[in-house]
Amino acid sequence: MVFIIYLCFSTFNPPALQPSNNLYFLVINGKPEGPFSIEQLKGHKIKPGDFLKTPDMIDYKEAHEIAEIRELLGFTKQALIPQYFGSFDQRLLAAALDWFFTAGACIIVVFIISLFIGDKVARITLSLSLLVLIPVINFVYHVIMERSAKQGTYGKQILKIKVCDMQGERIGPGRAIGRNAAKLFSVMTFFVGYLFAFFTKQQQCLHDMMAGTLVIKDRLI
Repeated sequence: MVFIIYLCFSTFNPPALQPSNNLYFLVINGKPEGPFSIEQLKGHKIKPGDFLKTPDMIDYKEAHEIAEIRELLGFTKQALIPQYFGSFDQRLLAAALDWFFTAGACIIVVFIISLFIGDKVARITLSLSLLVLIPVINFVYHVIMERSAKQGTYGKQILKIKVCDMQGERIGPGRAIGRNAAKLFSVMTFFVGYLFAFFTKQQQCLHDMMAGTLVIKDRLI
């Protein structure tokens, strides 16, 4: 079974600050202007809370959130309080997409393997194994992707939402395992645990509350 797993989590830290070739758009008085070079940004005397983005970035970020800006302009990364949360319909659609991806991959692989098995009983047994295989693969897939640099499965990436801790930071493997294991409790309550998202300020489901996680979406300017 072939799964593309993101395991490249290493970061590169240069020994000294290097000149930047990036150009940034800067929000001034509520309107994007630019692009500006780093030197031009210095002339604008930007603050850590000013919004910036490069042409390659999907959304604007505060200056202190961008590693290059922090290093070149001497900002420190500030603690953020997440304010924009993934809605129930976004999370539901993302989950449906992820189940489709994992189930589809498992079914295709099992079908191909069954073509080389002549015994009828073995083929039936292999087919029935999907009832266990799909949930297990889906669990592992969620754990790996939610603790990755992308902070979300492919379904979440398509819907532009991601998983984080209560401070908006990327979660570690332990919390990712705990969050996905806690989904069992959301299911055992006849899925009422998922409906908690309608009644909590930060739109947390039961398993989010148990694991101390949030599902957030990026700001839009």
